[in-house]
Amino acid sequence: MQSELFSIPKKQDTKHFLADNTCILPGFICDNATEIRDLLEDILLLSPPRYMNTPGGQRMSVALSSCGTLGWISDAKGYRYSSYDPDTHQPWPNMPPLFSSLAIKAAAEAGFRDFRPDACLINCYIPGSKMSLHQDKDEQDLTQPIVSVSLGLPAEFLWGGFIRGDAKQTLLLQHGDVLVWGGEDRLRFHGIKPLKPGWHPITGGCRINLTFRKAGG
Repeated sequence: MQSELFSIPKKQDTKHFLADNTCILPGFICDNATEIRDLLEDILLLSPPRYMNTPGGQRMSVALSSCGTLGWISDAKGYRYSSYDPDTHQPWPNMPPLFSSLAIKAAAEAGFRDFRPDACLINCYIPGSKMSLHQDKDEQDLTQPIVSVSLGLPAEFLWGGFIRGDAKQTLLLQHGDVLVWGGEDRLRFHGIKPLKPGWHPITGGCRINLTFRKAGG
């Protein structure tokens, strides 16, 4: 079962709780978007986005990269974090101070005041790309939240329960929005519907999603 699509009013000085431990911050990073985009260009020159395979051999539709001490990877050996980029055989690019400071600030706004990210997964969506329902559970400390930043084209975000078949809400995430979840909501299923074509002055014809995590111990 799935609810109707809804969006959050675009006021940068407000926040909206979807559940006790799930908070959306509309337009939270809009003022920093151009600088974030420029920093991303440097990161992706060092560790270009790539299409990874699931452990079952299926090619993902979203191109991925990472920055920070750890980066998320997927291959025949499973889902996991690594300190090295498997394509370049080099450490992942450093996480820019602006990235970590914004993630820490967003987490604090949502009530998670001890968050210190060591990984930033960079998801690059083009029209038709999607993210199937999944749980983020590869991190060592599941008491730490997820901070998800949206840049560019809007996306329909699926927000479910703790079982894949539970009822889902569909939330329209727009440029600059930050979604934070943790605590009792940390293992909720979530995903992204196929991205619709469009154009955005910051990212062109794509959507960039940054998800900040505390992946290590």
